[in-house]
Amino acid sequence: MSDRDAQPIAPPHVPVLLRALLKAVAPVSGTWMDGTFGAGGYTRGLLEAGAETVIGVDRDPAVFEMAKSWRDQYGDRLELVEGTFSNMDSYSDALLDGIVLDLGVSSMQLDQAERGFSFMRNGPLDMRMSQDGPTAADLVNSADEAELADILFQYGEERASRRIAKAIIAARQAAPIETTAQLVQVIESCLPRPKPGQSHPATRSFQAIRIAVNDEFGQLIAGLEAAERALKPGGQLAVVSFHSLEDRVVKRFMAARASTGGGGSRHAPMGDTRVPAFEITVKGDGPDAEELAINPRARSARLRVARRTDAPAIATDRSQLGLPGLVIGSKKGRRR
Repeated sequence: MSDRDAQPIAPPHVPVLLRALLKAVAPVSGTWMDGTFGAGGYTRGLLEAGAETVIGVDRDPAVFEMAKSWRDQYGDRLELVEGTFSNMDSYSDALLDGIVLDLGVSSMQLDQAERGFSFMRNGPLDMRMSQDGPTAADLVNSADEAELADILFQYGEERASRRIAKAIIAARQAAPIETTAQLVQVIESCLPRPKPGQSHPATRSFQAIRIAVNDEFGQLIAGLEAAERALKPGGQLAVVSFHSLEDRVVKRFMAARASTGGGGSRHAPMGDTRVPAFEITVKGDGPDAEELAINPRARSARLRVARRTDAPAIATDRSQLGLPGLVIGSKKGRRR
């Protein structure tokens, strides 16, 4: 989950790893794209650090309404685009000096009960970042037991995935599961009470369902490929991730595209040599003690940064990026 600045004064959401990110990409200049605009914390940080222009992209239309209170202070230096970062190479006519991606769901979205992202707040079981298309309730009430178990295990690393899926099927036969509180109750009914210091029993399941509803891994891979196409030579890609699955994908993408050998793409077989498309400059740095003291939610965050070379962009072999092996309708990988 990411935390993003929402107000000009005393912001309730702190952009995670912003200081570290700005230090890693300094000096900031030219045109940047914030592919996950959210509450605008990274965008404002880039503008204050010296970016001439920032293009803020988000698929959640609500974030642009929230930005009305401060966006005008930057004039034509700030451009806002409603869309997905998987298409970011189509939002600028010129190549970019830098791209920032803050993955996952923002604290701003978690704090809105009506969005259905949080197991701590009762609301409609929605979870759609774009507020369009099938909801989490649609998924939970229509997927079969095998599909639900696969989603929970592969996207949430939930070891009790099969047990939870069975409980969901039983519960929805009595009545549709339409709220976050209903789903939490189902999950809690088949898992032991957590010990002090352990996460809430619904944490992994809610993460998994949110990822499935929003196709987050498909969006992530397409976004990384789009960033490679959109950056000019010397341009920088900075990615902040919040759980091991998405960080693994980013790590392997950067490693594959920084390699001089084969295996990074189907166009570069094993044994071939090529010019790397990226040079890795930050390899998964986490928050320091100062940031953790201010924002404990940052504890799982990781920052990765890579600088674009002048090598041509090519397609990526997605089988090498550590994507969860979701096999719908198969028992492979599931747990009881």
